[in-house]
Amino acid sequence: QVQLVESGGGLAHSGGSLRLSCAASGFTFRLSGMSWYRQAPGKEREWVATISGGGGTTTYADSVKGRFTISRDNAKNTVYLQMNSLKPEDTAVYYCRQVLGNWGQGTQVTVSS
Repeated sequence: QVQLVESGGGLAHSGGSLRLSCAASGFTFRLSGMSWYRQAPGKEREWVATISGGGGTTTYADSVKGRFTISRDNAKNTVYLQMNSLKPEDTAVYYCRQVLGNWGQGTQVTVSS
C-alpha cells in the first residue's frame, strides 16, 4: 500500500534552516506529483508547495516563496523541502502528500524566536 514517511523536523532558530524528507513507497513515484502541507496549532492545514512527477514544475504558497524549495530524487523515491530563513510562524507539523490523495503522518518543525 501507499506509504509516506516524513523526517527531518526539529528545532531551529529564527533565520535558520531545516531540510525535510518524505520517503515514498507503494506507487509509481516518478509519475506522481507531490506536495507539502503544514498545520499549526489551532489552524487549518495549509498547502505549502507542489512538485510535478518529473520535478520540472514547482509551485509555492506566497508565505514561503523565496525561502522554501521543494525537490525530489526519483531514484530514491524521496521528496524534499528545504526550508531557509525560518520564522516562528513556520512552526507546524509538516505533511507530505501524494497529489492523488494519500498523506504521510507528519513531522514537527518548531522555530524559536
